[in-house]
Amino acid sequence: MKAIWHIEPAGLDAVLIRFGEQIQLDLVPTITAASQCLQRALGQDLRGMVPSYTTLMLFYDLRKHDFASIQTLIAQQLAELIIDNSVTGRLVEIPVWYDPAVGPDLPRVADYHQINIDEVIHRHTANSYQVFAIGFAPGFAYMGHVSQQLATPRLDRPRQRVSAGSVAIADQQTAVYPTETPGGWNILGRTPMPMFDRTHTELCPVKTGDRVQFKPISKQQFLEAGGVLS
Repeated sequence: MKAIWHIEPAGLDAVLIRFGEQIQLDLVPTITAASQCLQRALGQDLRGMVPSYTTLMLFYDLRKHDFASIQTLIAQQLAELIIDNSVTGRLVEIPVWYDPAVGPDLPRVADYHQINIDEVIHRHTANSYQVFAIGFAPGFAYMGHVSQQLATPRLDRPRQRVSAGSVAIADQQTAVYPTETPGGWNILGRTPMPMFDRTHTELCPVKTGDRVQFKPISKQQFLEAGGVLS
């Protein structure tokens, strides 16, 4: 399948390649393939690359290119890009201890959908989630789609402090807070898996295009895996 795209300037040294206007799972292999293709072809001319839900942003070296020249090179590469929708990213399993002790919004989500906490856990772990983008904080992966049977609005008033490792949902998205930050998502549990490690070659265990499966674990397993209660 051929990709459909549009290139536009996004600052002095950046371009934005737009592949669509609405979040769609079908765009994930397209943006992943484009990222890999452009990294191979233009790697030495690029300073950075940020894939997102419907776009791919490239930062280029102003000593080598202006917008017109980088636009031409990008267009040449994407003109030959063939998308294989059967190709999917890695499946990464994230263990989670689901409990009100570390998931204070479990009762709220259960009440919102008129179900019990066990059913909330079942619905959150029943499917795998696509990693659409990484942002907000280093290692914060935006994932979806959460089923309509579990999707829950954000909190009216964000918390000033959300512990690192907190697994949460907001509307049809789910994520793991990689570091302690403020946040307004519904917290369901906590993972012992580090989601951002600046000492590791791969800073984050997941990347755009990957899929994530959450796996319930016990409190003992959480602690044995290095989980922290705070």
